[in-house]
Order: sequence, then C-alpha cells, then structure tokens
Amino acid sequence: MDTVVDTLITVFYNYILFVGLLGVGLYFSFRLGFPQIRYFSECIRVLKNSGKEDSSGISPFQALCTSLASRVGTGNIAGVAVALNLGGPGAIFWMWVVAFLGMATAYAESALAQLYKVRDDEGTFRGGPAQYMSSGLNMPVLGHIFAITLIFCFGLVFCAVQSNSIADALDSAFGIPDMVTGVGLVIGTALVIFGGIRTIAHFAERVVPLMAGAYILIAFIVIFMNITDVPGVLWSIVGHAFGFEQAAGGVTGGVMAAMINGIRRGLFSNEAGMGSAPNIAASAVPDPHHPSSQGFVQALGVFIDTIVICTATALLILLSDVYVPGGSLTGTALTQAAAGEHIGFAGTYFVAIAIFFFAFTTIVANYSYAENAMIFLDHGWKPGIAILRFAALGMVFWGTKQSVTTVFNAADAAMGFMATINLFALILLAPKVIYLTKDYLGYLQAGQTPQFDISLHPELAQGVDPTIWVEETPDTAQQPAQ
Repeated sequence: MDTVVDTLITVFYNYILFVGLLGVGLYFSFRLGFPQIRYFSECIRVLKNSGKEDSSGISPFQALCTSLASRVGTGNIAGVAVALNLGGPGAIFWMWVVAFLGMATAYAESALAQLYKVRDDEGTFRGGPAQYMSSGLNMPVLGHIFAITLIFCFGLVFCAVQSNSIADALDSAFGIPDMVTGVGLVIGTALVIFGGIRTIAHFAERVVPLMAGAYILIAFIVIFMNITDVPGVLWSIVGHAFGFEQAAGGVTGGVMAAMINGIRRGLFSNEAGMGSAPNIAASAVPDPHHPSSQGFVQALGVFIDTIVICTATALLILLSDVYVPGGSLTGTALTQAAAGEHIGFAGTYFVAIAIFFFAFTTIVANYSYAENAMIFLDHGWKPGIAILRFAALGMVFWGTKQSVTTVFNAADAAMGFMATINLFALILLAPKVIYLTKDYLGYLQAGQTPQFDISLHPELAQGVDPTIWVEETPDTAQQPAQ
C-alpha cells in the first residue's frame, strides 16, 4: 500500500500538478488580468456588502467561512511545519506562489460553480465541479468520477487527517488518550453534520472568525516581540527558495525539494484548483446577483489561508531556535515547541487548542463537500446521506489511531487525482470564465451593480438552469457595453 501511494504521489506532484497547478494559475492570472492584484479591493467589497441567506441558500459570508473552515486546518499548523522540515525555509515561498496563482484559480472554479448550480429536492442551491463537468462540459461520467473521488478524499481520508492531528496535539499537551479524543470527536462531529448544510454554515460563521482571529493575534504578538529578526527570516525564505542560501544537508538542501514540498503543502492548505471550495460556493446566494461575485469571495479565502495564516505559522517557527531543517521535530510538535519557546508553557497549550478548533471545523466543512457530492450522485437518496455520515464518523475515529505519515500520504494521493480532474475541466471551461469576468467588469466600468440574466447570454445558456439566473431588478435589464 505504501509503495502504491508513494508512486501516485510522485506522478501527481512531481509531474502533473507541478505543471498543472502553476500552469492553470498562470493562465487564469494572465487571461483575467491578474484579478488577485487589480481586483483585490473588489474581493473585499463583495464580501463586505454580501447579503443574507434565504430559502435558496446560504450567504456569501457563510460560504467563505465554511470554505475557510476547510482550508484553515492542520495544513496551516502541522502542514507548514512539515514543509519547513522537508523543504527548508524556501518551501514557504512556493506556498506563497501557489496561493497567489491559486487566487485566480479559486475565482474561476467558484464562478463556474455558481453559473451551473441547480436546486435540490428541497429547493436549496447545490453544485460544484461535478455539476459543471456534467452540465458545462456535457461529461456526466467525468462528473461522477470526480464526485466519487471527492467523497473518498474529503468525506473520508481528510477526516482522518484532521482527527489525527487533534489526537496528537491533545495527547502531547494534555495527555488525553487517543481513545477519549476519538470518541469525543465522533460525538461532536455528529452533532453538527446531522443538521445538514445550514447547520454547518451557521457553525462555521460563528467559530471560524474567532479561531482565526485569535491565532493571528498571538502570531503577530510573537512577530512584534522579534521584529528585528523578521527581515532576516524573510530573506532566508526567499534565499532558500532560489538556492541563494545553502540549506541544511539531505533532502532539505535542494531548490527542487523546496518547490515540491511548498507546492504540495500549499495545495493541501489553500485547496485552490482542487475542486473542493466550489461545492460550498455553489450553495451561496450571490450578492451582487452574478456568478463572478462568489468567485471574488473565494479568491479572498485563499489569501487569508496561506498569505496570512500559513505565513504566521512559518514566522512563528523560523523566529525560534527549535527549528532544524530535516530534524526529528516536525508537524504539530514543531509548531508547539516554537510557540512554547516564545510564550512559555502556554504556547504548547495554545497550539493544541488551535489545532483542535482548526481541525474540527475542517472535518465538518469537508463533510459538507462530500454531502454535496453524494447528492449529485444519488439525487437525494436519503440512505446514501446516512451511510456517508456514519462512514465519515468512522474515519474520524480511525484517524486518531494512525501515524501522521500514513494519513498525510493517503490524503496527498487522493487530492492529487481529484485536482488533476478538476484542472482538466477548468481549462476546457476557461472561455466561459473569461466571458463571465468581462461581463462583470463591464457593469463596474459602467458604474452599475453587476447583474446576470442568462437570457442576455445565449453563448452560456447550454447546461445553465434558466430559472436561477434571471434578472432581479427591472432597472438593470440593459446589458452594459463590453
């Protein structure tokens, strides 16, 4: 099993995704005019002015919090430490690159998810990559393959990854046995996921801003305490990324190791291009009423996850004396040791608590993605949802009993296959993303609020539900000049 998983990881990350992730991100960045720079203020404006949930779906803010609940997990604490241990400080630079390009990719996949969303049997918006593969590309078989892979990846394997990190953190900080942690996590997870997508969204809306804000606050306090060392640390990140500074020996010594580990952990953390966040983005009621608006919101999610939170973790570790590239201390233990050096014994407890909240919210958000995929597969067959819920709970418990290497590698392999399928679909649907973006920006340039009516865009009509994308207000019926 280890041999098969290692082979898949090598193929995906050393070849397919190494080129695919960066290539697709570069493509959308250039074709859309680098929206992550030029329209960053639009990302914030859309989120700030986002509306509320209604009977059709959740609010854009809830969608962002749920996607952040998935993005902001062990990858931001344990994953960053693993990247530093295996790839040296330069790995952080490549995490930044993946995030910068990933913002454009995240925009594209979430805009498409909005365009091709449908209503389920209860009238709630549903969609995502499986839906835009089926409706937009007219490739239902590919959509079903993606949905099955997503269920395995997010509904099962990733639940084990997160519970594994929680068990490790709680055991090292408080001496809580794995069995106790496993049972507690199963009960807590069940209380949230059995409430459905709205319960998960409400949970994320309340917990994610608090947990992320507290973590960033502590990290900035540490940075301020060591402010004179920060420039040197930042130069070390850039220098090791391009080989300007020699890293420690072994696998951490090469630029390629920094690139591979930075890209791998960057994808695992921000998920841009993987096809995960679009599942919750499709459930949002966009404000403005245009597919691109939710794309801007989800692009901001990538920025918060990697550029802000992952960088905070990296500086927390690199500003300490406990970091040794290629050393025995890695993962959560490395981050805890670094925090302990900066703020005393409370640092270990703080990281353990952060891991718990980050990972727990990730578990429930990941489940929401899997549930969305299951609804696509079985069209609301109730036993299917029940089976998925109990299988996810089983994996949560199983994860507390496994080694970090086993679960991380299994997650990497599943994630690599899933991302490969999604990147293929994004390239084929790229002209529609470009069209949507030009239409949205046309409204902005005309000083109007963007609105989308599918009857005005016959080029996009195939596969789009005409009952969803209708004009909301009569004074915006006139399409602006392109």
